Order: sequence, then structure tokens, then C-alpha cells
Amino acid sequence: MNFPAIWAIYVYEMKRFFRTLMESLLSPVISTSLYFVVFGAAIGSRIDQVEGVTYGAFIVPGLIMLSVMTQAISNASFGIYFPKFIGTIFELLSAPINFLEIVIGYVGAAATKALLIGVIILITAKLFVDIEVMHPGAMIAFLLLTCVSFSLFGFIFGIWSQNFQQLQLIPLLVITPLVFLGGAFYSISMLPPSWQTVTLFNPVVYLISGFRWSFFGVSDVPVVASLIAIGVFTALCLGVIWWIFKTGYRIKS
Repeated sequence: MNFPAIWAIYVYEMKRFFRTLMESLLSPVISTSLYFVVFGAAIGSRIDQVEGVTYGAFIVPGLIMLSVMTQAISNASFGIYFPKFIGTIFELLSAPINFLEIVIGYVGAAATKALLIGVIILITAKLFVDIEVMHPGAMIAFLLLTCVSFSLFGFIFGIWSQNFQQLQLIPLLVITPLVFLGGAFYSISMLPPSWQTVTLFNPVVYLISGFRWSFFGVSDVPVVASLIAIGVFTALCLGVIWWIFKTGYRIKS
């Protein structure tokens, strides 16, 4: 394992993040505050509790997941797309470093950025509502797994993208709707039975449900199902990345 090469990629990507630190941190803080004003105050004044949890606290895990997923995908996709765009990807491919080390460097940096954003949002949420984490170990595990898995997905998406417009496609048109429809701001038990069944086909439901369980001990689906879902998703992403580097799909051409 070429650790100096991994560290060089990781540090380079993190430096890019810290060059725009204020924008990177200010945006999620403002967005989270607006969500609490709209959902926590406006809607929360009409909904007392959801499954024994105050509505303002109930939406916190969903808010964190929304930001972590979008940030992980955006950072990882841009991180690998930009070398393709300026042509330095060929220098990377010709260096004495294998695909696994490249992935660890880029995905590790993207996951770290998403994790920092998730922590910032959790701190911001504490300014609005009283919230206690019932299972802190599980919360950290779900957060780390989500950061890594969606950074892997973003890495794939960055290789697939052929222009900057396509980089915005998945976060805006896929992830955000799936999070909103995945129980981020409500319990799926509040839906009609037929819609509850349909919602279970949304993979984001399992991530949000497991993450919410780590906070309050309540979930819409079994925690084991959440862990299996994120494990399968991570394995699929790793398999696709292995195939991309084996075939050179949109990298060597």
C-alpha cells in the first residue's frame, strides 16, 4: 500500500476544501437554520410529537442525512471529475499507485468533508432544540458508513459525468427527492398503508431510519435491515469502481 501517495491525494483535496472554508461551513448552517424555521417552527407548531419525540428534534437526523449525502456526492464527484477535465488524470494513472489507493485518497477526503458538515449541522441543531443521542456509538457508525458509501457513489458519478451540468444532476434530481420522500421530516407510519409499502423500496428510508434510531431508539424499519442496506450499497459501489478501473470506462478514453 502506497501510503505517501494516498496521503498526498487526501491532503490536496482537503486543502481545496479549506480554501473555501467559510462558504463550505456557512451554507449548511444557513440551510439548517431555514429548515428549522420552516419545518420546526411552522409545521412543528401543529405537530406536537412524532413517535414520542418532539417534532423539532425528530427532523434532526433527516437534516443531517440530507446534507451528508449531498455533500459526500458533490465533493467526491468534483474531486475526480476535475482531474479528468484538466487532463491530470493521466498523470495519476501513470504514477506508481493502484486504483484502490486512488479511491482511498479521493473518497477519504470527500467522506471527511461530509463528516465535518454533519457535525456542524448537529451542533447547529442543538442551538434550536434539546437533543440527546441514545446510542452514540451507533450514531457515529451510521454517519461514517453513510459518508463513505455516498462518497464512493459520488466518485462513480464523477467518472461518469462529461460536463459540469451533469455533476449537479444526481444531487438535485435524485438524492434530494429520495431524502424528502424517505421519511426525513416525517415517520412513514403516518402514511397510508399502500404508500408505506411503496416507500420501503426507497433505499434512503433505511439509512434515515437507522440513523434516527441511534438518536431516539425509534425507527421505521429494523436496524438490522438498515445495516444490510448500507452494506449492500457500499459493496455495489466498490464493485462498480473496480469494473471502471479494470475497463478504463471514461477514464482512459
